[in-house]
Amino acid sequence: MDFSVVIVAAGASTRAGPGAPKPWRVLGGRPILRWSVEAFVAAGAREVVVVTAADRFSEAEEVLAGLPRWRAVAGGAQRADSVQAGLKALAGPLDEPVLVHDAARPLVTPAHVAAVLAALSGTDGAILALPVADTLKRGAAMIEATVPRDGLWRAQTPQAFRRQALLDAYARWPGDAEPTDDAAIMERAGGRVALVPGDPLLMKLTYPEDFAMAERLAGAARVTCIGQGVDAHRWGPGDAVWLCGVRIDHDQTLIGHSDADAGLHALTDAILGAIGDGDIGEHFPPTDPQWKGASSDRFLTHAVDRVAAAGGRLLNVDVTLVCERPRIRPHRDAMRQRLADLLGLPLARVSVKATTTEGMGFTGRQEGLLAQAIATVELPA
Repeated sequence: MDFSVVIVAAGASTRAGPGAPKPWRVLGGRPILRWSVEAFVAAGAREVVVVTAADRFSEAEEVLAGLPRWRAVAGGAQRADSVQAGLKALAGPLDEPVLVHDAARPLVTPAHVAAVLAALSGTDGAILALPVADTLKRGAAMIEATVPRDGLWRAQTPQAFRRQALLDAYARWPGDAEPTDDAAIMERAGGRVALVPGDPLLMKLTYPEDFAMAERLAGAARVTCIGQGVDAHRWGPGDAVWLCGVRIDHDQTLIGHSDADAGLHALTDAILGAIGDGDIGEHFPPTDPQWKGASSDRFLTHAVDRVAAAGGRLLNVDVTLVCERPRIRPHRDAMRQRLADLLGLPLARVSVKATTTEGMGFTGRQEGLLAQAIATVELPA
């Protein structure tokens, strides 16, 4: 099912204590806003609109770098204004399902998305919600009454609607009070909104103490996967060789359909392997003439884009080149820097090493060069 998403991230976060507004703070090593956008991209969203303050657009570009199918629009003074701005900015059909989500709930997963979309069939809206388990009291300093909790629910996001239906419901809102969620808008307009079992992990970050709890939960929301890649090419006539994106003058070259950069080929396979997405030959068949002589950095950046599309994050890479010649050490720093630039990683998370086989085997006889690579990727659980 095609769907789009509006993520509300324009609030001032006054209850969250000192520091930047919540979407721009860091949770588990990543900005809070990125958690949600990654999850919706991984769930297959056709479009994600991030509604934030206009002076945060450049920051959004930075924290969401590498993620596809999103864009930022300016929000309004109130949450309802921001939601409507996001709805109007969407480019899809008016009857397409749209999910409205608060950036302050970063631990959303594709499973949450699937649940509300499934429940939207045959109703006007669907929300994730948790039954109230605690005894409820009304009062200030002293208890005034105990409130029955039967039939009471704690609403969560994402909440799902048809875009035109939600726009129409907003148009009918009387404006006598500020709605706290979009289900209230649909209810007031007479719509039927389904309750879908929510998730305690999908907590909302509101107060300073919430962030410490979320840090403990963040580890359970992600898994670390490791991929391995191996590539080899034979030597042939030439005057230079490409290795890990760096051109090295040499009395031979590596023979291949593309530029035969064995280091980049092995690393591409390692990244694709970490996300279970086949190998370089499936994405760039050597029988396809368009890849004849192609620069292998195109293959590597494609693999990085696939990680982002899966809601993942590349953590580190390690490449080993096995050859007698050329000498790798004089070029190693340039290789590491080139890989860091292509992958968007800090230099400290990029390793390039070299070894020989002491004259043994095809690399020892200088018939060819072998490259091995390992990549570590963090993915949604």
